[in-house]
Amino acid sequence: MSVASRTAIAASLLLASSGAFAFQLSSPDVGARAPIGNRFVFKGFGCEGENVSPALAWKVPPAGTKSFAVLVHDPDAPTGGAGWWHWVVYNLPASTTSLPQGAGAADGSKLPAGAAQQKTDFGAPGWGGPCPPVGDKPHRYVFTVYALKVEKLDIPEGASASLVGFMVNANAIGKATLVGKYGRKK
Repeated sequence: MSVASRTAIAASLLLASSGAFAFQLSSPDVGARAPIGNRFVFKGFGCEGENVSPALAWKVPPAGTKSFAVLVHDPDAPTGGAGWWHWVVYNLPASTTSLPQGAGAADGSKLPAGAAQQKTDFGAPGWGGPCPPVGDKPHRYVFTVYALKVEKLDIPEGASASLVGFMVNANAIGKATLVGKYGRKK
């Protein structure tokens, strides 16, 4: 084997071990360096945002992915340990690699065909943006895209977000996460 071949193999192994080929989730609207913008904040409960879901994109899902789910959860919500579900989307076709800003409309009209949304902890389907209590330290909003081994989850009518999360995790073959933060002073 030539030196060039050995070098190419070593570089490929280094990239693979560094996660360069790992399942990844990104957003032009949510990042670790700045708080989540007001456009994406809930409108209600004292919050004055626009309640628009942020754009999301993912790449390098695991082999065998047959569908995706996107779950957004605030583990810091003062609910006695349950956290707060902000978005629950499932049955996204395997060909989906992104969701545009505003895809979380309550009627689901901006989602790919076949996708479904479940009620969040705000009591309705669709995106429910950040709205932590005034004075809390900034909350973490965990965006996770799951690669699933099934084309469709059979979720019963009226299922809770937690049941959807259970079914998603039972069928996941990979996941990618990003975390945004948001807090309110007044």
